[in-house]
Formats: sequence, structure tokens, C-alpha cells
Amino acid sequence: MRFVVERDALAEAVAWIARSLPSRPVLPVLSGLLLQAAADGLTLSCFDYEVSARISIDADVTEPGTALVPGRLLAEITRSLPGHPVEVDDKDDVTLTCGPASFSLVTLPIAEYPRLPELPRLAGTVDGGVFATAIGQVTPAASRDDTLPVITGVNVEIEGDTITLVATDRYRLAIRELGWNPARPGTASTLLVPARTMSDAARMMAPGVPVRIMTRGTDAGPKSAAADAMIGFESGGRRLTTRLIAGEYIKYSSKFPADFGSHGDMPAIPLAEAVRRVALVAERGSSVRLSFGPGQVTIEAGTKGQARARETVAADFSGEESAIAFSPQYLLDGLAGALTAAAGPPPAQAPQATQAPQAPQAQDKTSTPAEGRIRLQFTSPTKPALITGSPHMKGAGEVGGESDPDYRYLVVPLRALASALSR
Repeated sequence: MRFVVERDALAEAVAWIARSLPSRPVLPVLSGLLLQAAADGLTLSCFDYEVSARISIDADVTEPGTALVPGRLLAEITRSLPGHPVEVDDKDDVTLTCGPASFSLVTLPIAEYPRLPELPRLAGTVDGGVFATAIGQVTPAASRDDTLPVITGVNVEIEGDTITLVATDRYRLAIRELGWNPARPGTASTLLVPARTMSDAARMMAPGVPVRIMTRGTDAGPKSAAADAMIGFESGGRRLTTRLIAGEYIKYSSKFPADFGSHGDMPAIPLAEAVRRVALVAERGSSVRLSFGPGQVTIEAGTKGQARARETVAADFSGEESAIAFSPQYLLDGLAGALTAAAGPPPAQAPQATQAPQAPQAQDKTSTPAEGRIRLQFTSPTKPALITGSPHMKGAGEVGGESDPDYRYLVVPLRALASALSR
């Protein structure tokens, strides 16, 4: 095997693959990164029987071949190489030469390496920018408690041309709905995908670039997922696959109250920035408190004898209960997702050459851009509150409006959270 590749392209590809390498491989060979050089370029991949990653990049290949090398070591080496083309050959060990620098890597036994999974069944496609945004809105709410595997995943519900992503850690719940293009009309299925893999998949997506979603063995349903049930995401020469989590997800629809007694409607950016500043003085276990008054909301944090912060933001409010407090990180995660929703859809990239360009839509030159709003709805300081975002400006005193927005974040207030954790 011998090839020459650009340093930056190799370093980026290896770094992306290395994110999927197991931190504690059950077999030493699973720590390897597979290099496959062929006439059409270089393919790098890894697989640990749970997650696989694959990327193809351009390379000048003079001798095709395959080699398995220690993945994390290769990532550290390529990240530190000088800015010259990299020449790789495997006459004895695998040797990387980059300008004056040269490294030799001992290879791992390819015969013991598992074959990468194939996902021939295309489920559908979705815009990369929209999908990546949706993933970023829900994954912060997924649990990191591995003793409860079901809630460490993102529940992906497919119903026709709509995908619903759901994540929870029992104390907050995030939902995002988005449209996609199913390969078969009338598709309906539920897939429980590890949240970490969903986050890694979002890193390979870009606005305007379609993402192919592929599945295997998913007909068994969420209660008893087949042993080989997998989902894969492919876009821009990169593919990421993962086994699905077996089990039945929580019945989350009943968690949303039918109505809320208090409604606050606030400008998205000023509110998010104010909460972020005030939260700087919130100690572990303390809260960020929101108190609504005539035409404004006051955000406070801190305790007597320690650092304290207070800031006000304009707000339209109606309701009897006027104050509520949250865990700072839970509130910030919800506001981040709502802020994205309030900003509207991400701009698409220019159409590719293979696509027909679309005619620009006419705009009213006299109109001004709408200011995004964040809406907080709650009933009492001990019952779950709902945070949503909207790209539309509301008039003074006009609260509510969108009864079922694309993004919803249900969060337990701090008083109820502290009570639950103390049991």
C-alpha cells in the first residue's frame, strides 16, 4: 500500500473516525483504524460491533492495499504533522512521512477485525442542516445514567413525512418535530438511537446537503429490537452506524399538562443572554429564579453572603402564579433549544450543480425581520413548566398562539427537582 494525501484532509478524517473508537475496547484489535487505499481514493473506518464510522477522501494511490493501525495514536500523529503532503506506505510497518517528520506504526491483525456492517435499506432523506439542528435541540436532555439504557437514547418516531425526536432524563423532556422525505410512503416506525451517536452524526451534516437515513432489522419494533437492528446516517462521503437500544420508551405524551395557568412571552436573545449572565453566580444546587411583573421579568441568582446577580428583560405576562425557579443548566439547555427554534430554519447552502436552482422568493422591502420570542408556561413552582420558541413577534399582551410548536422543552422546577432527588 502506498499513497499520498493532503495533511489537513487526512487529519480531519482521522479525527472524525477517532471519535467513534471505543474508549475501553473489549478486544485490542477494536482500537484499530482501518486504512483502505484503492484507485478511487482512501477510505478510513472503524467498528466495535456497536458503532461504525467510515469516511472517503481523495488520495493519490500508487499501490492499493489495506492496513489496520492504532486509531488514537494515528489521530495524535496526524494532528501534530507539519503542513506538507503525507506519504504512507506499508513495506514493513506502516510509515507516515510528512516533510521532515516520519513515523512508523506497528499494524494490528486484519484477519481478527470485524467486517463493517452494511445498511442496504434506505429509509429516507432529510436536509442536513435541519436534522443537525433538531439533534442539537434534544440530545442535551438525554440521560447519561448507563444503568437505565432506554433513557440514554433519542426516541426517533417516524410517521409518514414527519420525524419526531424525543429525549429525557426524567427531570426534563425535549421534543422536536421535522419533515423528511421517506423512501416509502406511509412509513411508520420507532427507533431508539444512542444519544451520543446522534450527536456525532450531527457533526457530519451541513445545511443543503441531504442526509441518507438507512436501517436494518428494525421491523421487530421498539419492545424487542432485533439483535442486529441498526440505523445509519450517510452524508458528504461519511457514514455512521449504530445498533439500536432495545426496550420500550416512556409514554411521554401524558407528561404534558392540558393547560397552564401562567404564560410569559419574552424576546429570545435578550432573555437567553440575561439568564446566561445571571447563572454565572449560581452555585451548585442553587437556582435561577424568574419573577414576572408589569411588562418585565426579573432574573435572579445567588444567596446572601455570596455573589448575586439580577437582571430584567421585557415580558408580556398573564396568570396568577408569577415566580418560578429552575436548575441553571436545565434552564440554559431549554433556552438554547428554544432560541434555535425562535431563530427559524437554518439557511440552506447554494444548490449543487446536479440540482436545478430555485427561483428566489419575493420579499416585502418595507417589512422588518421578526424578532424571535421565547414562551414560558407554568402553573405552580412545583409542577413542570414548558419552554417553546417562535420566530414570530407577538404584539403587546398577546401571549400563547402556537399550541403545538415544532420544539417543546418540559422541565421540572428546582423546588420539585430537589424534592424528587431527596427521596
